Amino acid sequence: MTTSSQPPSPLSYKAAGVDIDAGDALVERIKPLARKTMREGVLAGIGGFGALFEVPKRYKEPVLVSGTDGVGTKLKLAFEWNMHDTVGIDLVAMSVNDVLVQGAEPLFFLDYFACGKLDVDTAAAVIGGIAKGCELSGCALIGGETAEMPGMYPPGEYDLAGFAVGAVEKSKILTGANVAPGDLVLGLASSGVHSNGFSLVRKCIERAAGHLPETLDGKPFKEALMTPTRLYVKPVLEALAAHPIKALAHITGGGLLENIPRVLPEDCAAQLSEGSWPQSELFAWLQTTAGIDDTEMNRTFNNGIGMVLLIDAQHAPACVQTLQAAGETVFTIGSIIKRNTDACIVVTAS
Repeated sequence: MTTSSQPPSPLSYKAAGVDIDAGDALVERIKPLARKTMREGVLAGIGGFGALFEVPKRYKEPVLVSGTDGVGTKLKLAFEWNMHDTVGIDLVAMSVNDVLVQGAEPLFFLDYFACGKLDVDTAAAVIGGIAKGCELSGCALIGGETAEMPGMYPPGEYDLAGFAVGAVEKSKILTGANVAPGDLVLGLASSGVHSNGFSLVRKCIERAAGHLPETLDGKPFKEALMTPTRLYVKPVLEALAAHPIKALAHITGGGLLENIPRVLPEDCAAQLSEGSWPQSELFAWLQTTAGIDDTEMNRTFNNGIGMVLLIDAQHAPACVQTLQAAGETVFTIGSIIKRNTDACIVVTAS
């Protein structure tokens, strides 16, 4: 007696959850967005196995500076509120602002978008934001990766990572080594929470559920929280070209209290003047809702200051004028003092 069995039905990659056609459609949507970011040095961009970039010949001793970051749990609000068009700007800003603090000009950017099932419209909105961020910061979007991984992410969710490369003349690298007592601490206003502290932001939203404010700082509540990270690249590069800035600090995770010390010599501390910049409605709401003190606010959030510059007091007024003319809101938030204790940051009443 013989038995026969039917051969198993064929399995396709699409049946397994990966839609190659959707990926191809996304690439075609991205190409015109990426073209808007092209700049000198791009030899080959999106579409190849690797992107090619030539360091501009105006650099005599170029040093490459790289940075990478993500958007963090701010993405959970993007999923919940279906607001995907600005998180790409956050992604770019977190890396290019970091590269900038070494004194470097961001040259090009690559992104990594990972999801369980690719939704072309959502992905295009996210990457459209990435292209916008690159355009605003003057760097080229020359490559990236879209990974569709069934079972790795819940439906409707995705993750982002970004990679920026910049260049700076070796003689102009900012290290903070020449920072000295008497230098001033200038703070550039942030656009909002940026992309750090959102685990606490989300807890505040849960705590205030049913009693959320309609607006904060003149914006609808959700828009105020999702306002993307400010791109400081062009104004700060302009200031660097004109003034002897000694150091820069990007105020990200750890806030003012953790990031300024990263650019201070061991014998220096920063004395910040309490109340030297205004607290927005957004940060006031977060502080009240969370029930935290000023110290915790300044080490969790940027609390209104997204970038810090250290400069000799005699050059500060002209630097402030340059930054203001470029659209920045600038506050003198403190000065550098000789360090006499273990504290790198000293906060005093104004």
